[in-house]
Amino acid sequence: MEISGARVLVVGATGVLGGLAARALAELGARVALAGRNPVRLTALARDLGGAPARCFEASDLDQCSALGPWAERVLPGLEGVVVTVGAAGFGAVEDVSNAVAGHLLTVNALCPMAVLRGAAPVVADKGFLLAVTGGVPAPRSRTDAPDGIAGSADGIAGTADYTASKAALSGWLGVLSEELAPRSVAVHDIRSPHLDTGFTERPVAGEPPVLPPGADALEAVRSLVERITAA
Repeated sequence: MEISGARVLVVGATGVLGGLAARALAELGARVALAGRNPVRLTALARDLGGAPARCFEASDLDQCSALGPWAERVLPGLEGVVVTVGAAGFGAVEDVSNAVAGHLLTVNALCPMAVLRGAAPVVADKGFLLAVTGGVPAPRSRTDAPDGIAGSADGIAGTADYTASKAALSGWLGVLSEELAPRSVAVHDIRSPHLDTGFTERPVAGEPPVLPPGADALEAVRSLVERITAA
């Protein structure tokens, strides 16, 4: 897809990754609409990008999330793409994570992006794209001591069960969405970026993150994201 001139909604634009993505797309000539939680950062970013249309929303309000696509199509008629970088971190052993925290992680990491893309799917142009960052799904390691008769037994990373589940839920949903939008040639991108140097895991809603290697360069991750879009 040609980025120059494309009309793209960036959701999560006031976060580190979303802000970098919005700037990168704008630098390549895209016309961007911005959606984010922090009104001060949103206003500043919109100003930096030449007065880009901007709208505040709360990830916990799924109706607000699903309204972002139709809003973007109104302010940027012919909307061709949506980038969603919304996410929250939370950690702890299964028995220590409250239902409230588990519900928050599921809402922000899965239900919010789903609602955004659910609302955007009918209005995004044919041959356009929908993209969500599902990075952070820990790669399970196969077990050699799995009980007989239990297929696919695997270990994850201790302390990340609810966080992992929320990310995996979105990833699975995107796979089905891709099939449903194939007749319109709308590309659905599931960006499974590695742990990045955005400080994301340093701001958990609960618990302490497991020991992780140094985060990969976020700007390089954004370059890869843009390459994924242009290659479609």
